Amino acid sequence: MSGQKKGKEAVLFPGERLDDLQLNGLELIQDPKKFCFGVDAVFLSDFVKIKAGERALDLGTGNGIIPILLSEKTQGRHFTGLEIQPEMAEMARRSVDYNGLEDKVDIVTGDIKEAAEIFKPAFFDVITTNPPYMIADHGLRNPADAKAIARHEVLCSLDDILRESMRLLQDKGRFYMIHRPFRLTEIMIKMNYYKIEPKRIQFIYPYLDKEPTMVMIEGVRGAKPRITVEPPLVIYK
Repeated sequence: MSGQKKGKEAVLFPGERLDDLQLNGLELIQDPKKFCFGVDAVFLSDFVKIKAGERALDLGTGNGIIPILLSEKTQGRHFTGLEIQPEMAEMARRSVDYNGLEDKVDIVTGDIKEAAEIFKPAFFDVITTNPPYMIADHGLRNPADAKAIARHEVLCSLDDILRESMRLLQDKGRFYMIHRPFRLTEIMIKMNYYKIEPKRIQFIYPYLDKEPTMVMIEGVRGAKPRITVEPPLVIYK
């Protein structure tokens, strides 16, 4: 499954760096002044299940970390990342090119709110997203800043993500998201409203005696109600 770099040099702009993903030689271009991926993207890539031959879409892909990881961790046929910020999308494309993944990963510049117009309806088997966790006006300082866009619902909301996912997923297609537990009630209600039935949930704890800081959810479009709670993930012993 590994991409081949074909002797290419990474194209880096001022302020950017090349980070080793510690996965079969994959590396990722990042700019600390914009936004760098965290453990949440890695956890989500492990939580996601993609079968051989399936097509996956990552909404709000940023620097492309999730489709690049999934292209190596799964037997999926093709992976697409949708990113509204042109500079981030362009950076993700350079990482795809450097890792020799052009045949497996596409990065598309576009708005999540228009995703069902950008792509064919009911086209994807799997949708993943590591969305902004915070409501737009919660501690927001600079709405145009790349880090603010990644962390706050400035350019898209939870409703936007779920509405477009419902339109883009095939019947019984799977939706995967990592989010914050304090919004879990809202997430479950809205998933149900958009006909994406929550089926599997897993909490992530920093320490076993602390409250969970993240939660991962798998939903299935058009499925019947029944949810499984998986054993917790504990980051530090």
